[in-house]
Amino acid sequence: MVRYTRIPSSSLRVTGADRLDFLTGQMTGHLKNAPTPGRVPSLFLNVKGQIEHVAQVYRRDSDLYVHLPENEAAILAARFRKYIIFDQVDIEDTTETLATFHMWGDDPEGELPGWNREGPDTQHIQWEEDFTVLVSRIRRSEQVGLDIHLLRSKVLDFHDFIKLEEAAWEELQMERILAGIPDAYIDGFTGYLPQECGMEFAVSYQKGCYIGQEIMARIEARGNARNHLVRLRGEDIPSFADITLDGKVVGTTGISLGDTCLAVLRKEIEFGTPVQIEEASAQPEALPVLSLV
Repeated sequence: MVRYTRIPSSSLRVTGADRLDFLTGQMTGHLKNAPTPGRVPSLFLNVKGQIEHVAQVYRRDSDLYVHLPENEAAILAARFRKYIIFDQVDIEDTTETLATFHMWGDDPEGELPGWNREGPDTQHIQWEEDFTVLVSRIRRSEQVGLDIHLLRSKVLDFHDFIKLEEAAWEELQMERILAGIPDAYIDGFTGYLPQECGMEFAVSYQKGCYIGQEIMARIEARGNARNHLVRLRGEDIPSFADITLDGKVVGTTGISLGDTCLAVLRKEIEFGTPVQIEEASAQPEALPVLSLV
């Protein structure tokens, strides 16, 4: 079965002659290597290499589209403007203009009119003369799904056009956690290094300078991140709580489903070792290996 879910999100549109160089100097993903149109999962770090923002950045012919969690666009725009000196760059908050849905399930590509299975991962689809959507393959649950970006003014038309069951955001999050897919923003893991919370897939080690790049290069060379992402299994595990072992804090939990959650944990804690989260007990286990790019 294929369903779709509206993604709570915000967004920015970056234009100007220097947009590509400017954004490349801010983000961890290799935007200059992306096709047009193309999507690059990326992070925006502080100078210590810790995650501040999580984004999907789209390269298009005339602009760069930065898709963010809800309430993040204004904060990231303020950061961008601090670094604009002589750059020919304009930042526009498009949160109130655009909406995003995610199609997921057994075969979403077979249910989306106009999608070319043999085509690139990111495509523009024109459904009507004044109804064009930006679509990209992305994994938000066990199977790869499709993110669909469109004008908010076309949301009602989209519901009529798709004719699929709409699933709640919470249901998609449950599937994400069960599949072991990290989301540093939703799970409350901002402030960690990407390598500590499963977000290293959004870091390119082949690109030039960006904020936090020196720390990323050091970790790549030395491999000295202290934590890693694991799955916890137990009962009544609280969300966003400290994990302790022998009275010492050794990690933190993300959103919990009760008996399962993703967690950042010290690497020296072996899988299967009982740990404590407030009144609950749980055991860490390894996550499945999935392609998240």
